[in-house]
Amino acid sequence: MASGKRFAFSRRRLLSCGPVAALAAAMPFRSYAATEPLAGEDYYAKLGVQPIINAAGTYTFLTAAVMPTSVRKAVDQAARHPVRLKDLQKASGEYLARKLRCEAALVSSGASAALTLATAACIAKANGLPPEAIPGGVAGHKNEVIVQKAHRYEYDHAMQLCNVVIREVVTVDDYRAALRDRTVMTNFFNAAESGEIGREDWVAIAHEHGVPCHLDAAADVPPIENLWKYTGMGFDLVCFSGGKGIRGPQNAGLLLGRKDLIELAAQNDNPNSDAVGRGMKVAKEQIVGMVAAVDWLLEQSNEGMEKEFLRRTAVIQRAVETIPSVQTRVVTPPIANHVPHLIIDIDPKQLGITPLQVAEELRNGTPSIELNPATGTDGRGLMGTPNSIILSTWMLEDGEDRVVASRLRSVLVQKRG
Repeated sequence: MASGKRFAFSRRRLLSCGPVAALAAAMPFRSYAATEPLAGEDYYAKLGVQPIINAAGTYTFLTAAVMPTSVRKAVDQAARHPVRLKDLQKASGEYLARKLRCEAALVSSGASAALTLATAACIAKANGLPPEAIPGGVAGHKNEVIVQKAHRYEYDHAMQLCNVVIREVVTVDDYRAALRDRTVMTNFFNAAESGEIGREDWVAIAHEHGVPCHLDAAADVPPIENLWKYTGMGFDLVCFSGGKGIRGPQNAGLLLGRKDLIELAAQNDNPNSDAVGRGMKVAKEQIVGMVAAVDWLLEQSNEGMEKEFLRRTAVIQRAVETIPSVQTRVVTPPIANHVPHLIIDIDPKQLGITPLQVAEELRNGTPSIELNPATGTDGRGLMGTPNSIILSTWMLEDGEDRVVASRLRSVLVQKRG
């Protein structure tokens, strides 16, 4: 119920309701709050889809993170009974805002959807446009988003769904000149490896012109405090992926920030039929799973998580570092995927195998193991080389570090003709 009160309707009262009494008496009474064992069929096996060991990270193409037990249980419980979706959206947003120290919060269907909803909210704020006018009725209205040239990325599409024009800037002078009456929003990619304008200046200059700032921090947990660091810094809206370091459902995300803008984002979201976010459906299970994941994460510590990741990493490191020509090092990226990554540098001529061939052998073996996709490349920000094998242990399940260690050593030491 919208009031939050329980619907008090007992079985005895039901049995007193005349014609239905005999039928009701014959039916077993079941509470949806009861815990039922999960004994579902293994549909991966039924469909012929091979599970993997994820030594890569929280990549979408590898189905992101595995949810902790408490989150899986919360999702299962949420699936047992329907609720009014808007009631759940409102209650979850208020709860998350309190937990994450911001004015308001919204569970979205991933970080990309959060970016779309942020854009729609800023368009609505600047123009007074209703949801049904976005994107079709945006042309001719204020519709410019400012982005540093070094921060352009594939997720620009999420903003362009709202019919905006993206204007690039490089210097502070460019930025000041670009902020004009047609500007509705700025977007800052938190994990960008370059760009002349820092976060504090970016926010301050935009606010001088009354323009809201969105920050894309999709993959930027851990550390845990990032969940409130950037709204505290002054960013009006911040998005996170739910299925990465927060360890929620893969198809969930968070949009955090100013109450007025979050309310406009919600108006442009599912389940509103005539809205750009209608297809970005957030199920009850996603919402509850996202809340449970935040609860789980806030019970952890950065130090505790890092200690466990390093312990697993050391298991693999010890297994391969005695192989001739192999050298190992541990690198932690400064922002996105801020967890230890093991870099294994090899000499392909001595071992008779390249990093890409190692990755292929592990992928095609049983169990199938995925390494970081930067393996055999320039490292993509991880300080690797084409002769580097790169992996991360933070998405491994119990015991999988030993499996990866054994398989990797076996591949590296096998004799080749």
